[in-house]
Amino acid sequence: KVLRTLRNHWKKTTFGVCLLSWGGNWLYGKHCDNLLRRAACQEAQAFGNQLIPSSMPLKKATVFLNPAACKGKARNLFEKNAAPILHLSGLDVTVVKTDYEGQAKKLLELMETTDLIIIAGGDGTVQEVITGLLRRADEAVFSKIPIGFIPLGKTCTLSHTLYPESTNPVQHITNATLAILKGETVPLDVLQIKGEKEQPVFAVTDLRWGSYRDAAVKVSKYWYLGPLKTKAAHFFSTLKEWPQKHQAALMYLGPTERPPEEPEEKPSRPPLYVRLYRRLRLYWSSPPKEVPQEVNPEDWEELKLSTTELSIATRNRQLDLTRTKDFMDICIEADAVSKGQFVNRGSEKMRDPHTCPEGSQCIQASRCILQLPEGTEGSFGIDNEEYEAMPVEVKLLPRKLRFFCDPRMREQMLHAAVQ
Repeated sequence: KVLRTLRNHWKKTTFGVCLLSWGGNWLYGKHCDNLLRRAACQEAQAFGNQLIPSSMPLKKATVFLNPAACKGKARNLFEKNAAPILHLSGLDVTVVKTDYEGQAKKLLELMETTDLIIIAGGDGTVQEVITGLLRRADEAVFSKIPIGFIPLGKTCTLSHTLYPESTNPVQHITNATLAILKGETVPLDVLQIKGEKEQPVFAVTDLRWGSYRDAAVKVSKYWYLGPLKTKAAHFFSTLKEWPQKHQAALMYLGPTERPPEEPEEKPSRPPLYVRLYRRLRLYWSSPPKEVPQEVNPEDWEELKLSTTELSIATRNRQLDLTRTKDFMDICIEADAVSKGQFVNRGSEKMRDPHTCPEGSQCIQASRCILQLPEGTEGSFGIDNEEYEAMPVEVKLLPRKLRFFCDPRMREQMLHAAVQ
């Protein structure tokens, strides 16, 4: 009788089976997420149960949380997945929530001494925090504070370097938080971008200027087209103006040799009598003749360019801990591109903005000056944040900041460097 009823109402039966299947899969996913959170909290509790001397204070961790990241979901993601791990680890955690864009820069100027800085957000939050940090008068001291990154934003480019790939957001966030507790760090390069009047802006990923970036910003406007929104944004971009060429002048310096790393532990101070003997010997010895040193002029290369897009990127995405030279990658894409190629390459650049297609000019530089013609309109994309296009000087600050990373990723970097 039941089977006959189900057969006679097959539409309702099909709908009910689909609804039950979806509900069961949703509940199973929630159960798996809770298991991941529980395992991460147990691992964090092992750090919190470690004994420390009574004279040693607790480590202070300052978290800069952007609640607006990930379309307003960042606060809930942080409180459910990352906050319990940090509190169980025994850290003295202070959470600073930003209320508006640019607030993190101002808060960093007023921040007192801390042992850890943790950034909870996306690329924009990272860019704001490191800009505020490196604008401080005592940035030489504060730049040595290790930084943790909890990926909560829509775009988290830095997480591809620091943590293993994961399709589960809960696992990705818990792995990033646990990596902060494990203490493994890697040095990352920073770009210092300075205009003629404005204060410098700092970035860990790239600076982009061109048509692909402008079209990528408008992709969200075509949300109603579903999977075709990316191609639509680039196609409609070709209808407004074609060919899309950007004229500029570029001056740059080549790569620089990497100096040897300074030892973390300073050598012990010699005894008093040794220091007195050295000073007396230096005082009584005849002053050496000063030999004038020849100052080698910097070899600037100058280039006139016409391009579809220009990008200046750090090597943080392909991090090599053993390389002997420091440089940033400048990609100047050819301006002779058809509309079909523009649409296809635009879709590729949405997946990987650092692709440098065939026919592009690639330059390795440690410093460059970008001069734009008067009346140039448009915007720069600096770590996926929009800034007004203007003449700028971009300088590489090699190994400026240390970020916490997953130990497995560090081992992979070292293993790849040996091979």
